Amino acid sequence: MLIGYARVSRGDHQDLAAQVRTLTEAGCSRVYRDEATGDAAACPELRQALEHLAAGDVLVVWKLDRLSRSLVDLLHTLAKIESAQAGFRSLTEAIDTTTPAGRLMMQMVGAFAEFEREMIRARTMHGLENARRLGRHIGRKPKLKGDQRAEIVRMIEEGRATASHAASLFNVSKATVKRVLKAHRAFENSDRQSHRESLASIHG
Repeated sequence: MLIGYARVSRGDHQDLAAQVRTLTEAGCSRVYRDEATGDAAACPELRQALEHLAAGDVLVVWKLDRLSRSLVDLLHTLAKIESAQAGFRSLTEAIDTTTPAGRLMMQMVGAFAEFEREMIRARTMHGLENARRLGRHIGRKPKLKGDQRAEIVRMIEEGRATASHAASLFNVSKATVKRVLKAHRAFENSDRQSHRESLASIHG
């Protein structure tokens, strides 16, 4: 059975009618339709189409970018089609995975997608390494500066504030205040231990 899938992007004033007509003329007995981005997670009709694929069915689209706008997402969708023992056909690009030439084409697409993933990974690692070398902070910006953390510790240790009060004063969560206290006490314990070890080595 040939099953069609048509999609237009939400808000771009495109018309599904032309795609539906082309898919119907190609022999599709049913056409699923979405008005959403190319992300499969935002396309409920695409999910329905994939869930109802049976062995021997062929999912047909007017153009490859109707199925997905990213190589990685495209391959993920094609893997679902393959796991259902179904085929895939794109009318514009003349891709048909039920033929040897079509399967070869999709293998090449997979190779390019893997290359794209490796390039992105390499650029990310290179960027992180450069940031570390330049002394830049990596990750989320700390909610509290060093002097603010020190003031929180002093306020609580001197009994001038509770953890909840300090959290309210510095506009952070109580859990953040507790982490500040925990880190301070861990540092103090480590410092005392180092001092004891230094004394022991002197008297030893």
